[in-house]
Amino acid sequence: MCGIFGFIAAPGSTCDDGVFKTTLGHLFRLSEPRGREASGLVISSGGLARVFKRGSAPSAMLKSGDYQSFLETALADLKAGTDGRLAEPVAVIGHCRLVTAGAETISGNNQPIITDHSVGVHNGIITNDEALWEGTPEITRQLDSDSEVIFRLLDKHCAVEAEIPAAVGQMFGDIEGAASIAFFRDDAKIMTLATNTGSLYYAHLEDAGVFVFSSERFILDSFLKVSPFKSAMNNEAVRHLQPGSGCVAGFEDARPEIFNFDSAPTPQAANTTAKAPVLEPVLKIVDHTHRVSDIRRCTKCVLPETYPFIEFDSGGVCNYCHDYEPQKPQGRDALEEILAQHRSKDGSPDCIVAFSGGRDSSYGMHYIKNELGMNPIALTYDWGMVTGIARRNQARVCGKLGVEHVLRAADIPAKRRYIRKNIMAWLKRPKLGMVPLFMAGDKMFFHYLREIKKETGIPLVLFCGGNLMERTDFKAGFAGVRENEHGNRLFALSASNKIGLFLWYGWQYLINPRYFNESFLDTMRAYFTTFLEKEDFVYLYHYIPWDEDEINQTLKQEFDWETATGRKNTWRIGDGYTSFINYIYYTVAGFSEYDTFRSCQVREGLLSRDDALAKVKEDNQPHMEALADFARQTGFNLEEVLTEINAIEKLY
Repeated sequence: MCGIFGFIAAPGSTCDDGVFKTTLGHLFRLSEPRGREASGLVISSGGLARVFKRGSAPSAMLKSGDYQSFLETALADLKAGTDGRLAEPVAVIGHCRLVTAGAETISGNNQPIITDHSVGVHNGIITNDEALWEGTPEITRQLDSDSEVIFRLLDKHCAVEAEIPAAVGQMFGDIEGAASIAFFRDDAKIMTLATNTGSLYYAHLEDAGVFVFSSERFILDSFLKVSPFKSAMNNEAVRHLQPGSGCVAGFEDARPEIFNFDSAPTPQAANTTAKAPVLEPVLKIVDHTHRVSDIRRCTKCVLPETYPFIEFDSGGVCNYCHDYEPQKPQGRDALEEILAQHRSKDGSPDCIVAFSGGRDSSYGMHYIKNELGMNPIALTYDWGMVTGIARRNQARVCGKLGVEHVLRAADIPAKRRYIRKNIMAWLKRPKLGMVPLFMAGDKMFFHYLREIKKETGIPLVLFCGGNLMERTDFKAGFAGVRENEHGNRLFALSASNKIGLFLWYGWQYLINPRYFNESFLDTMRAYFTTFLEKEDFVYLYHYIPWDEDEINQTLKQEFDWETATGRKNTWRIGDGYTSFINYIYYTVAGFSEYDTFRSCQVREGLLSRDDALAKVKEDNQPHMEALADFARQTGFNLEEVLTEINAIEKLY
């Protein structure tokens, strides 16, 4: 099981930077054999409880530059005199994780767990967590870890109990399974330990002004033998926290006071832990795990400073906002002029519609058939990344509209193998500009649209694209190419753009020969059919307004359109690779396709900036089910790949 540990150094104790770092290093290394899959800690000093965690072994985290930066930030709050003695207390809780529930690649699942008013660690497994979430609607689940329910329940009980021990006893009465915990709350400068298994040991080094604990006696004994805290007590001070009991230790004196779950707190403990009403938290919990929140963003939209070619004026407004021109669709009348040249009089097919099964093409099919009165044939190119949801939605739409559905299938096992090989190649030398290589296989869609024109003799192809709010020019931007205006038609990229992309990709192939795998010819064909082959498709959203609410409402009401479980956003749910590439962009650059989309909505006056920030925070949460499906289909170990992605040097 996991290893948990921590200490309090009270005012007057000797704990300068060196002692602090040495203590943390010893406790992490001694606890690491209990869990090597993730690690984290919370450091409380100066009124802040700073949290840092990583989905890697403690020994790896301790060596990382991110950890060193975090530690330096925390140590800046440490108030020690020239003799090394503290003027203010410092308290630490740490965790070495053995994963039992909730992937360690998602940082929120790692510990310390952060809730509204608590931050803490848990060793054990809660076996009735699902029942607790279902039966306690007043608490909200945000993570996959069973440990979260402990600290959500603590928040609930502490809101009504006058004393922390009483709230802890209530929580242990709710849960089933094994739990040894340690936590801070924002309303009291107190460390609390509790266990129903007895997997906690502590020592109060009274002469040194220090309290320290760990999961095993051996770990604590070993630490005290090399402890940098000067104490005459050491090993004889070690005590076992019995099952069904806990202790609280105040930051100011580091003195533990024991309580039992099934009895009221002693008067002494009650005096220590009683909570007077507070207007402001006495501890502010700050998560330093991700620095995305620290990235500078445009003051008008939500694009970050890591966006390619971005510049800010003196007011913090980006050049993309300054250069943006509101969409001005050419109008239905202009579209009708084109359609009139092709519309059949006998109901026979008169147009071909590119049909992915995503929201834009599904609504487009409805609009073309029901509003425009055309008689389409739907064409889908299935290259192995069309999701099950997309296929079911295709069936719903075509079945209700009575539309013939033509499908062209690639060699799907080969296409998925190509994706896997290019991902493995990319991980050896990760460059964000090469991420579009993973999607090269879908570009043959353009080729098959041209082919079906010849096969059917129908010259009109309607592409349900052209919505400029979905433009993602950062993908070429990471390849050093600033895209010209092209109306979301890749064929319309300028010659200099196309040459620039070709040369950049070519250079990446030369410096990373792993790209020269069996996908090479397929990728070259994709480049040709996308950028060089003549294209004369009609883009629907160049002519009619794109309205997200109307699209979603129509699809739900008319077709009982299916959306992805656990996601409010309906964009890109038909593409099996989208969650994966957005995970890469967000992890490494701090933004994804969603940030560009929401920024355009802000510029169009469809969203406020605050709403956009809230939406991208939700949009960018990893969709583990989609990631797992993608990994299963393409044949790689998701945990290993996400761990490698998480380790890539960030742009922020």
